[in-house]
Amino acid sequence: MKIEQIALYNVSIPFVFPFKFSNGELLNHTCLIIEVKSEGLTGWGECPTFDNPYYTYETINTASHILKDFLIPRIINKTINSPQEIRNLLAPIRGHNMAKSALDCAIYDLFAKKQKVSLSQFLGGIKNSIKVGVSVSLQGDISQLLNRVESYVNEGYQRVKLKIAPDWNLKPLREVRKKYPDLQLMADANSAFSLDDVALFQKMDELNLTMIEQPLAYDDLLDHRTLQSQINTPICLDESINSLHDTRMAIALKSCQVINLKVSRVGGITNSLAIHDLCEKKGIKLWCGGMLESAIGRATNLHLASLSNFVYPADISSTNRYFQEDITQTVIDLNSEDSTITVPTNSGIGIEVDENLLSKYCHHQQVFR
Repeated sequence: MKIEQIALYNVSIPFVFPFKFSNGELLNHTCLIIEVKSEGLTGWGECPTFDNPYYTYETINTASHILKDFLIPRIINKTINSPQEIRNLLAPIRGHNMAKSALDCAIYDLFAKKQKVSLSQFLGGIKNSIKVGVSVSLQGDISQLLNRVESYVNEGYQRVKLKIAPDWNLKPLREVRKKYPDLQLMADANSAFSLDDVALFQKMDELNLTMIEQPLAYDDLLDHRTLQSQINTPICLDESINSLHDTRMAIALKSCQVINLKVSRVGGITNSLAIHDLCEKKGIKLWCGGMLESAIGRATNLHLASLSNFVYPADISSTNRYFQEDITQTVIDLNSEDSTITVPTNSGIGIEVDENLLSKYCHHQQVFR
C-alpha cells in the first residue's frame, strides 16, 4: 500500500472529572490523532501524550515535532507491504515510542481494513469481549474516594485501581478493602516510592491486592527485584517496560510477576506482539493499560487485549467514564453485567470518527502528501 496522505491533529478533549495522580492533575485529554490514507482507505492512530513530561519524557510538543520533522517524512509516499515494516522504517530515530506508536497503529488499522477484517482478527485475537476495570485518581478525602468507588462498582466495574502517593496510600486502600472485601483491588504508585518504603508495602500484603503497579523508579529493574523478593503481592511493571529488551531484563531479574502493556509506551503493535509472546512463553501475566485515550486509542487497546496472554482486566473503561463527548460516532460502552467491553467487529479498529467533533476539539491540523 502506498502511503498517499497523512494528517496530524492536535486535540484536547475535556474530562468529566479532573484526573489527579502523584505528579499533578489533568483537566483535558491532550493527544495527537494520526490519519493515514491509502487506496481509498483511512487508518487512525493516537499518540496520548501529556502536556508535561510526567509519565515519559515525551510531551504533546515533542511528539508533534518528531512526527512532523522525522517520522512522517520517512513513510509518506512509501509503498508498505506489511505493517511490520513500519518499525524498521522508524528505527533510525531513537526513542519517541509514543510518536512512533501512533503511526504504527494507524498503519495496522489500514492493513486490517484492506483485508476487511477486524484488527483483533488481523492480530490473532481470541476474545470477543474484554474484562475491564477502572482507574481512580487521587481524591480529596476518604469519603469522596468511597463515593467515587461506589459509583463505579454500581456501574458494573469489578476491578478498581487506586492511585497512591506518599501521603495517600495505606489508609485509602484499607478503607476500600473494608467496604469491598471481594473487589479486585490494585494500587498504582506511578514511581512515587523507594526501598525505604518496604515496610509500607509489606503491610499491603494483608489487603489481598491483585498487584501493586510501578511502586519504584520509572527506570528501575534492580530495586523492583529487591522489593518483589520481600513482599507477597505481585509487582506489576509499567513505566520500566519500554521495549522487548526491558522485558527480557525484567524476566531475567525476576523484577515483577505482571506487566502492564501499553501499546503507545512500547512503540506500537509490532513491539507489543513481541512482548506479548515472550511473556506468554515465560509465564509473565499481562494486562492492557490505558492512557486516558479517545475512542481511537481505546478501540486499539481492546483489539490488542483480545490476545491470549492478557489475563487481567484491562484499564480501558467506557467512553462516558472520562468524556461527556468524544471525537467518534462510536461509543465504547461497559457491559455492566460482567464488567466487559465488546471488541469492535467492523474492519480495522471498528471506530467511525466524527469529523465535526474532531474539528471541534482540534486546535491545530497539518496535512502531509
